[in-house]
Amino acid sequence: MRKTALSLGVLFLAIALISAFPGSAAAQDQDPPGRVARLNYIQGSVSYQLSGDQDWVQADPNRPLTTGDNLWADKDSRGEVHIGSTAIRMSSETGISFLTLDDRTTQLQLAQGTIEVHLRILPSGDAFEVDTPNLALTLTQPGEYRIETDPNGGSTAIVVREGAGEVTGGGDTWNLGPDQQYTFNGTDQLTYDASPAPGFDDFEDWCQSRDQRENNAVSAKYVSRDVDGYYDLDDYGSWESDSDYGEIWVPSGVAVGWSPYQMGHWVFIEPWGWTWVDSEPWGWAPFHYGRWAYVGDRWGWVPGPVVVRPVYAPAVVGFVGGGGFGFSVAFGGGFAGVGWFPLGPRDVFVPGYRCSPRYFQNINVTNTRIVNVTEVRNVYNTAVVNHDVTHVNYMYANNTRAVTAVSRDTFVNARPVSGAVVHVNADQIRGAHSVDSAPIAPTRTSYVSATARVATAKPSYSFAQRPVVARLNPAVETQRRTPEYTNDSKPFNQPHVNNNPPAANNQTNNQQQSSNGFRPFTPPGSNNRTTTQPDNRNAPGQINRTQPPQNEERPAMKFTQPTKARDEMYDVHPPLNKPKTESKPPAHSSSSSHSDEHAPKK
Repeated sequence: MRKTALSLGVLFLAIALISAFPGSAAAQDQDPPGRVARLNYIQGSVSYQLSGDQDWVQADPNRPLTTGDNLWADKDSRGEVHIGSTAIRMSSETGISFLTLDDRTTQLQLAQGTIEVHLRILPSGDAFEVDTPNLALTLTQPGEYRIETDPNGGSTAIVVREGAGEVTGGGDTWNLGPDQQYTFNGTDQLTYDASPAPGFDDFEDWCQSRDQRENNAVSAKYVSRDVDGYYDLDDYGSWESDSDYGEIWVPSGVAVGWSPYQMGHWVFIEPWGWTWVDSEPWGWAPFHYGRWAYVGDRWGWVPGPVVVRPVYAPAVVGFVGGGGFGFSVAFGGGFAGVGWFPLGPRDVFVPGYRCSPRYFQNINVTNTRIVNVTEVRNVYNTAVVNHDVTHVNYMYANNTRAVTAVSRDTFVNARPVSGAVVHVNADQIRGAHSVDSAPIAPTRTSYVSATARVATAKPSYSFAQRPVVARLNPAVETQRRTPEYTNDSKPFNQPHVNNNPPAANNQTNNQQQSSNGFRPFTPPGSNNRTTTQPDNRNAPGQINRTQPPQNEERPAMKFTQPTKARDEMYDVHPPLNKPKTESKPPAHSSSSSHSDEHAPKK
C-alpha cells in the first residue's frame, strides 16, 4: 500500500470550508450541480458579470459560470458557451443570463441580441428554456435553434433548423416545428408570423463551422461529448496507449518540469468553493474531469469512462496540510503557504464541500476507470463519515514533481500561479504542518481574477431589471450566509469603500484591487430579477427563492452503473443547409380562442 510522507496527512478543502462557513451552501445537505457553463471561445470583446457583482469584467474563458452569472458579446463580437455537449453561440451585441443551471434544468434569459443553441441531447426529465422579454421558449427535442430578440423587448424571432419547441406568452402556447421561422410580436398579447426558414447568414455559417469542429474531433472516441473541451485536445496534444491506464492524452508544448495545475489561478465559486481556472486553451476537461498520471518522464491525462454526463469537479486535486486546506501550511525552510497535487488514476476524490453518498460515488465512478466502487465506499466512510484523512493515501502526495506550492497571498487573491511557484523539496513536504488556525476566506479578488479588468464594453442596462417571461420559476441562488472575509477584503463588502489607508501587511493587495476599478462587491445570492409568469403576466413580481431541504436524510450509497455514451445518442451530423419549404404556422395549443389577429400573416 502506498503511504504518504506527510507528518499530519493530506486534507481537502471540505474540512476547512464546512467548519468555516457552517451556514453556507457548503454546509447544507444539498448536492451542488453536476455541471456548469464554460465560455470556451471569444471573438472580439466579451465580458461577464458574476452573480452578486456590479461590475462587468473582461471575460476569462475557462472560468466556470453558473446560476446568476451574465455574459455580454459587444458590437462585432461573438462568444461560444458550452454546457456539456450543448453549445450556445452569441452574436454581436447579445446578452444572456443563467437564470437556472443545475442537473436537470437549463434556463437562459436572452436580454438582447441573437443566440444559436445546438442542443445535442435532451435526456428524459430535463428542461431547456430560453426566456425573452415577451415569451418563453421551451426546447422539446435536440436540434438547432436561432433565437433573436430586439433591444426594446417587443419582438422575438425563432428559427427552428431542426428539432421542436413550444412558445408560451400572452396567455397562449404554440408548438413550433422544424425548417420554419416564427416571429412573435407584442407583450400582453402576441401576434405571429410563420415562414420558411431563411438561408444561413454569416453568423449561422460560423456556428456550423464550430459544430463541425466538434463533430470531427478525434478525442470524442476517448472522451464523452458531455465533457466540454474534448474538441480542444486534438490541437494541443496526442493520444497514446498505456499498459496500465489505457488511452491517455499527452499535452504538447509544455515547459520542461511542467506539472498539472500550474498554469492558472484559483477563484472562489459558490457552492463548490475554491476552483481552479487554467490558462491553457485546452485547460478545461483535464482539470475538471478524469485524473493525471506521471508516465515515464511526462504527465498524461487519463479520462474517465465514456459515459453520459460525468460529474464536474472544481479541481481534481489533493491539498498538502495538517489542519485542512483552509489553513496556511509550513513547509519548512521559512516558507508557509498552500500546496496541492493532481490526483492519480487510483485516487478517490473527496469533494471540498458537503455532498451526499450518491454524489460522492458518481463524481468518482464517472471520472476514473481504475477506482472500484468498494474503494470509493471505503474512502467515503473513512474521510467523510469518520473524518479520518490520515488513512487516505494518494499517489502523488509526496512527489516533488507533482506538488505545487505558492504563498497564501498568491492563492487567496487569485494571482497567476506560474510566476509564483515556490520550490519545495521532499524534506519540506514530509515536515508540512499547520501554522495558522484561521481559515482562508475569500477576498474581493478571490471571486474575480487579480488580473481581471473592468470591461468598457458592456450593456447599457442591468439584466436583472429587464422584464422576462418565464415558464419555469427561475432558481435565483438561495440565500447564503455572508462569507467571513479576512481583514484585507472587508472594504469590498461594504456599501461604501473605506478610504482609510490599509494596514501595512495588506497594502499591496488593496492597491491591486483598487487599480482594477472595481466597485463594492456583494456576495452571491443578493440579486433580484423582475419576471413575468405566463399565467400571471400582468403582475410582475420577484422570483420565488427556493430553499434547500432541511435535515434531509442521506440515502445509503448504492452503486448505479453510469450510462455508456454513444455518438448516436447525440445530435451529430453534417452541416445543415436545407432548402426552403412552404410556410407552416405554429400549432396553437392553448384552450383559449384564436382570433384572426393572431393568424399568420400572408
